[in-house]
Amino acid sequence: MKQYSTREAAQKLGLDFRTMQRRIADGKIPVPPVQSLGGVQFRIWTDQDIEHVRQILPKIANGRKMRYKKQSAKTKTPARVPVPHKKRKNKKK
Repeated sequence: MKQYSTREAAQKLGLDFRTMQRRIADGKIPVPPVQSLGGVQFRIWTDQDIEHVRQILPKIANGRKMRYKKQSAKTKTPARVPVPHKKRKNKKK
């Protein structure tokens, strides 16, 4: 059984490391227990843990994308109409 760090697990899932950390902090992704070795804390991910998260990922809603879609639909800017300019009088010589 192969073991991965959180950074490697994020890469296998196709996520950015920071995104994975945010979702872990929000409680959206179940994580393996924290282990410590020499004063350093880390998580050891197995293939089984990664597959479990892979099945959960499509169910996690990203509220940010939805919020911006709703705002852009409500506040549509009107089409710009050219402003008519005053005609200049020709100078007589």
